[in-house]
Amino acid sequence: MWFDDLKEYIQRQTEWMVHTDTPHEGYLQEGERESFLRKKLMLEERKANIVNNNVQARVLREQTIEKTKQIDYLVHYSYLIRQGFDFYIEEQLQERRATFIDDVMVSDEMITPEGKPSETVKIDREIDPAFNRKFEYNRLEAVKYAERWWNTFNPAYKAFDVDCTNYISQCLYAGGIPMTDHTIRTKGWWFRQNNWSFSWTVANAFRWHLSGSRSGLRAQEVSSAHQLMPGDVICYDFEGNGRWDHTTIVVGKDSVGEPLVNAHTTNSRMRYWGYEDSTAYTENIKYKFFRIVSSS
Repeated sequence: MWFDDLKEYIQRQTEWMVHTDTPHEGYLQEGERESFLRKKLMLEERKANIVNNNVQARVLREQTIEKTKQIDYLVHYSYLIRQGFDFYIEEQLQERRATFIDDVMVSDEMITPEGKPSETVKIDREIDPAFNRKFEYNRLEAVKYAERWWNTFNPAYKAFDVDCTNYISQCLYAGGIPMTDHTIRTKGWWFRQNNWSFSWTVANAFRWHLSGSRSGLRAQEVSSAHQLMPGDVICYDFEGNGRWDHTTIVVGKDSVGEPLVNAHTTNSRMRYWGYEDSTAYTENIKYKFFRIVSSS
């Protein structure tokens, strides 16, 4: 019985995007209903709409204690979006936890919510002369990697619960950006076996590394998302408090030239860059737009 209730609930939460103006409240946690409404408004402002959708789910774990059953499940949302004469598919994976008491569903929530604060570690600015190794950033290879691994983890790397920046670093490395190796985690941008720099895995450290690096992974900050190309990155400070929480990679553009991005943590593909549909979104959100550059 609980499985049928969960299946019906998931389907209702997605169908409203196509057929109705207001989501079924159901068991949505604080912030999730608002994020759905913002997504609807965002689509309208972009003169876009969802013409079809699909949802698939599978149970990951079950636990029962007396009358309480806890179900962890993975849900895959797919939206066919039309904007002008163009169509594209946006996808998202969420790990969620539903709780039932006497087989009656009482709650449903994301296991790792978006915008979970990143570590506030500090990194050391480079003071040594930049090394002169020349390389060409291959944007196509970076995007191909982003598409290959958007919904899973490359076993060659450690996977993290908050995995957004680890995933982006892997994409950039696949595009030919050389690591700047150090033995100290506050320096450089690197990963090896069971050790890595903070800039490789932590959103806040990654953002500050991009703003000051003189070798290896370097970037030019631009003033708007519209100026970015596939293979570039966006950093997010959801609260606007100076602590950078999230990182995405541009994998395409919509019909008016605005970026569509891939990301991990809440694994997402071809998602509109503004993240207004995120539960972490606030009116104080700040963005940094970085164009990745090759070595001269």
